[in-house]
Amino acid sequence: MCVVAHPDDECVAFGGALALAAKDSVETSVVCLTDGQAATYRGDSKSAAELGAIRRAEFVASCHLLGVSQQELLEYQDAQLEFKSISELAGKLVQRIRAFKPQVIVTFGCDGGLNTHPDHMAVSTATTAAFHWAGQEKRYKDLGPAYRPQRLFHLSTGYFLPDRQPPLPAPWSLALDVRSVFEAKVEAFRAHASQAPLMEKVGDVWKQHGQTELYTLMATVSPQPARQSKDMFEGVLND
Repeated sequence: MCVVAHPDDECVAFGGALALAAKDSVETSVVCLTDGQAATYRGDSKSAAELGAIRRAEFVASCHLLGVSQQELLEYQDAQLEFKSISELAGKLVQRIRAFKPQVIVTFGCDGGLNTHPDHMAVSTATTAAFHWAGQEKRYKDLGPAYRPQRLFHLSTGYFLPDRQPPLPAPWSLALDVRSVFEAKVEAFRAHASQAPLMEKVGDVWKQHGQTELYTLMATVSPQPARQSKDMFEGVLND
């Protein structure tokens, strides 16, 4: 399960991981909390609501190109997640974790990603809490039986955008080679036609750095020393 804040996060940040999983016949779910109405780039939309509808459709198309098994876009307001209750956000995610039963969960790091977006920070915090709370019977008793995922990964980075204040990312423990699915990642980004200027802006950076995705292993079901890995599902057991 991949948890993101905005349409296009799923491909820009996590597209390689999702496409690799699909290539290996791993069932995947993407949960996006907002429809991206506060985006800088507005496409041909005449209103925020129209932009939201456009971006919802783009999100579905992108997930299809990445081979995502199921996707869901919630109703939270773009650029306002930091003001929502973490307990409320986590509860929404706990419900979905217990229903989908993912063995692995991926989301942003608490640095907020390359653009240090506060929505990304809020999603990271809520998802991390939900990862732990989903497996605790005393939490959210009305949201179904407890289920404990096996691994939680936060997105990290080995480069910075030249026009942004650098984030403070966690050192990565997983370097995911996504060269074999890079074109799928690019095509998924192109599905977000309303954000075409963003693609043009970061295109050169993507070509240089986008064929490797870096993640930090944040939690596992058994104590273990930190080490470097190249496989997100190494050691994951069938439920």
